[in-house]
Amino acid sequence: MDFAAAGLAPDLNDLDRRFFFHPFTALGDHERNGPLVIVKGEGVWLEDSRGARYIDSMAGLWCVNAGYGRREIADAIHAQALRLPYYHAFASMSTDAPIVLSQKLIEMAPVPMSKVFFGNSGSDANDTQIKLVWYYNHARGLPEKRKIIARERGYHGVTVATAGLTGLPGLHKGFGLPLPFIRHTTAPHRLWQAEPGQSDEAFVAKLAGDLERLIVAEGPDTVGAMIMEPVMGAGGVIVPPPGYYAAIQKVLDKYDVLLIADEVICGFGRLGAMFGSEVMGMKPDLITVAKGVTSAYVPLSASLVSEKVWRTIVEGSNTLGVFGHGFTYSGHPIAAAAALANLKLIEDERLVEQAAARGALMHRLLRDTFADHPAVGEVRGMGLVGAVEFVARREPAQRFDPALKVAGRIAKTALAQGLITRALPEGDSIAFSPPFVIGEDEVAEMVRRARVAADQVFAELKAEGHWNG
Repeated sequence: MDFAAAGLAPDLNDLDRRFFFHPFTALGDHERNGPLVIVKGEGVWLEDSRGARYIDSMAGLWCVNAGYGRREIADAIHAQALRLPYYHAFASMSTDAPIVLSQKLIEMAPVPMSKVFFGNSGSDANDTQIKLVWYYNHARGLPEKRKIIARERGYHGVTVATAGLTGLPGLHKGFGLPLPFIRHTTAPHRLWQAEPGQSDEAFVAKLAGDLERLIVAEGPDTVGAMIMEPVMGAGGVIVPPPGYYAAIQKVLDKYDVLLIADEVICGFGRLGAMFGSEVMGMKPDLITVAKGVTSAYVPLSASLVSEKVWRTIVEGSNTLGVFGHGFTYSGHPIAAAAALANLKLIEDERLVEQAAARGALMHRLLRDTFADHPAVGEVRGMGLVGAVEFVARREPAQRFDPALKVAGRIAKTALAQGLITRALPEGDSIAFSPPFVIGEDEVAEMVRRARVAADQVFAELKAEGHWNG
């Protein structure tokens, strides 16, 4: 709403602190300091309620791939809302846009898939995947095959089930999570998990061995699936070493464990190809998508189901009865219309190829700009997603005291430079995941502003006696 045009001038800061319960927020700090209120977006730029402008180096939360202010998507939403704003998908009812989108997603899938189940967020889609794994194994006469393995530092959502899959302790504290059916295995993060001088081949063997030992210890007849992001996002923008997914797949096949590919961040072009599974050579039985499917203009998620899983579920339903899962907004026609417009725009403007080109430039500039910094432990990423991790000492790598909140300070300082980046929750990394429409000059300016912010923070740390680099 344009409050000024309507003759209204609410104190948004005060109203926010009084009424708005924010996710992933330091609540006490927020009560004292209030929000940054964003009121406008165009391309890769955002504007706040005071008129200050920012480069959004995170595409919102890894999701506004097509950029802000795309009339093509807005017009599709408007037209659908006028024609049919809603109808449900229960009891064989349907609407046209989700039907067409289902076909589109199956045709786009990186490996053969059969059906699409729609939801509203990556969290609920991964929750759906858990239930599909359970239903599938129950229909096969293997009801004890229920445990789901995820990876430390993986991010898979915040529902009661998926917050447990997420391998970040901050999502577990205070909630009594994870639930008992969830297990975690080693993250494929060389900086902290590999031995000094360890080859990629040896590191991969170690990671596959960790997984196999976990499955054997739990009992293969109790393990139903493993869930993995092709490139780990919120847990650190972690790119596994070559050969990793082939080695993991071999273990999963050996013990009859399904693979769920969480493509919520990687899907629809973020890695410079349409899907991360394609880049990484993954062979999932189930695929989760969200975020980039609509470029976040409207909430939408989808669980893609392979024929193997689908056929078993159908056969099971002959005994179990009506498939008892779904959401009021499953297959929402407005969300489907937004997705179709977004995917057409991505294809017509060749934005996946542009993401690959801008990503290559971004990684070169990040390396050139940060590699010489004495507190930078690693610059990493793939496609148009990257991270810079800061360490107290390089050789051997040593973390900063978490109480210093180094990455958080850099992200906060970057705001004053007109840059929105994000401090990742484990370690001291800042992330970059801008909209695909970012220009070359904007990539350079994004990286420059990040370095200015980092230099300012490390000068402060040095003055405070917390760093002697």
